[in-house]
Amino acid sequence: MAIKKNSKIYIAGHKGMVGSAIIRRLRQEGFDNFILRTHQQLDLTDQYNVLNFFKNNKLEYVIISAGKVGGIQANNTYRAEFLYENLMIQNNLIHSSYLNGVKKLLFLGSSCVYPCDCTQPIKEEYLLTSELEQTNEPYAIAKIAGIKMCENYYRQYGSNFISVMPTNLYGPGDNFDLNNSHVIPALLRKFHEAKIKNSPNVKVWGTGTPKREFLYVDDLADACIFLLENLEASELDKNGITHINVGSGIDQTIRELATTIRDVVGFNGQIIFDKTKPDGTQEKLLDITRLSKMGWKPTRPLQDGLKKTYAWIEAQVETKQSKAATI
Repeated sequence: MAIKKNSKIYIAGHKGMVGSAIIRRLRQEGFDNFILRTHQQLDLTDQYNVLNFFKNNKLEYVIISAGKVGGIQANNTYRAEFLYENLMIQNNLIHSSYLNGVKKLLFLGSSCVYPCDCTQPIKEEYLLTSELEQTNEPYAIAKIAGIKMCENYYRQYGSNFISVMPTNLYGPGDNFDLNNSHVIPALLRKFHEAKIKNSPNVKVWGTGTPKREFLYVDDLADACIFLLENLEASELDKNGITHINVGSGIDQTIRELATTIRDVVGFNGQIIFDKTKPDGTQEKLLDITRLSKMGWKPTRPLQDGLKKTYAWIEAQVETKQSKAATI
């Protein structure tokens, strides 16, 4: 379906890494009628206020990129928060979209919804075929509920709600807090600080053997716009699936990733793997056959994306130092 350039578009989580990338991509395409609210302006866990927001703004398209996210440590520590907040956010947004006649909704999930021991690469059909990885089970359950909401709001009401399952994402605007971040931002920060301090080594969690797939966030944004215009809920249902995978189709070990990041940052010390820390799932590569057959593929190789992300980090550090110097 063709989306008019002046259509009312709401991106939940527009300040985050994914949401801001989606807005950048939409603006490049000439879209300019965005309805946006910060967390301070609209608490998405508040059902009453979310319903009123939808009633008052007559939204046409909704993209859900808002949610509580984090790496292994955060997921395993704040288990109740990850379950509660994500459920509340997506429940309110999806139900309000139905009640107010939103033309199309795109829900962003996560590849952690798949079982921990999936056959590789992971096809969309593998959802709910086995047990989840325990460290991020609450987050995964919340995302699975969102997928099933979109599926069943189409089946019961005919709502054109689709779900997209991205692989591990990275890029400008990511969270670089070492206690809550994912692997790429955590490693970029660790190696950057080690380079500045001239440290002899950097510790990396786990054995370094698990394999992961990564996608630059601007590639995901491009895929989301492509799917908004080219994928209908009826097509998902007809093919017996609930969602579509988005990834790079390429994976590497954490050891290989750490070495690449060390080179991008320019750190000359050693990498030490802390085997007392959890590895998480051993392998997680998405099967992107369906999306590829539709005509979409990512364009940014991992090393190029890492260089752009690290350049963004350096710019943030310089800005903070400049502000500190003027105080």
